Amino acid sequence: MVEAHRGPHILSGRYLRRRSDMPRVLRIINRFNLGGPTHNAAYLTRYLPSEFETLLVGGSQEATEEGSHHILDAVGVKPLILPELQREVAPWRDRGAYRRIKQLIREYKPDIVHTHAAKAGAVGRMAAADLGVKVIVHTFHGHVFHSYFGPVRTALYKNIERFLARRSSRIIAISDKQKQELVDEHRICAADKVSVIPLGFDLSRFQAEQERKRTLFRKVYGVADDEIAIGIVGRLVPIKNHDLFLDVIAEVRQRSGRKLRAFIVGDGEERERLEQKAREMGLTLASGPVFNGHGFGHGVNGKPAVAPAAVTFTSWLKEVDIVNAGLDVVMLTSLNEGTPVSLIEAQAANRPIVSTRVGGIENVVRHGDTAFLSESGDAEGLRRDLLRLVEDDTLRQRMGAGGWDHVAQRYHYTRLVDDMSRLYHSLLD
Repeated sequence: MVEAHRGPHILSGRYLRRRSDMPRVLRIINRFNLGGPTHNAAYLTRYLPSEFETLLVGGSQEATEEGSHHILDAVGVKPLILPELQREVAPWRDRGAYRRIKQLIREYKPDIVHTHAAKAGAVGRMAAADLGVKVIVHTFHGHVFHSYFGPVRTALYKNIERFLARRSSRIIAISDKQKQELVDEHRICAADKVSVIPLGFDLSRFQAEQERKRTLFRKVYGVADDEIAIGIVGRLVPIKNHDLFLDVIAEVRQRSGRKLRAFIVGDGEERERLEQKAREMGLTLASGPVFNGHGFGHGVNGKPAVAPAAVTFTSWLKEVDIVNAGLDVVMLTSLNEGTPVSLIEAQAANRPIVSTRVGGIENVVRHGDTAFLSESGDAEGLRRDLLRLVEDDTLRQRMGAGGWDHVAQRYHYTRLVDDMSRLYHSLLD
């Protein structure tokens, strides 16, 4: 266990000593937020075979994001925090992060530097290459090559990633679709430099005590037995396109004879604007979250803890297994995605999905079996698919039932650890 501190060394004495026969992995991630990268880094740090020694390093949490240190705590991983390593581009701070990582490499003497996501990938790979680290690996958890920036800035980022790829031993894509985009569409590197290793999680909690969790969620938010609860989980940022979610919900509420409740789980820079949009659409609003110090809170005298409304903004909820148990349908309306954790978790909870077909989503779900997919921005397609699930209880149950079998082994952390261990050995050899 290591904590950041000031002094002549970044590391404690424990990490300044090493066994000569134990490969060392320095794992660098942008920041610890709720999402796939944090789970990926935590499980790889904790569960790689004992022949590897791993140090996990990450940047500071952003003010608008919910931290995810509970994910690290759950598996007993304590990272080293580098305050200079932050998501936004800031040359003066990025130079500081680069110098700190070089100092860390000199002290820790890793055999492998493995970076996750764009900023960590840039400063970490540059520092590792400059100091001659034997193996340099980078995982793309997503990319910013469309729907984020204009053409000039996008072209700049592509050229930077091409340069960094030449200085990398291996690039990891988290889906077949992402590999195709990196190699054929954006030409970041050659196909033989890219390995596909999907994310891994401990999904067992999404199967445990589903009825109890469903009752709890629906009691807290006052969801009646005859109401259909539809949720979207993720950061409230433009790339997630929550405007489309609200448009679809409003239209389906008008077309359907069923009672609908919508839940927006997450927070971010777009929240205030999205709440105002919902009001202008005539949708009643409620806010959360509700906690009692140990998790979900309860109402008083049998009343819901949160007043029922057409749309509920719950903010961040760590108990996403309870959320999924309480929902009937999970949606995603993103313009771009890597491997969306929310859809893996929805399937682990046997919930049917309505989503856009972007990024690696088509590799995560089975279209027509566990999910209905429409092209990016196809509001009518999303409305049609959601209406089908809302109106047809049997279809909803059938599509949800296949989710667990689809994700249970494919996205379990033991498969992730085995895949990565084999890759590390092949690169070291």
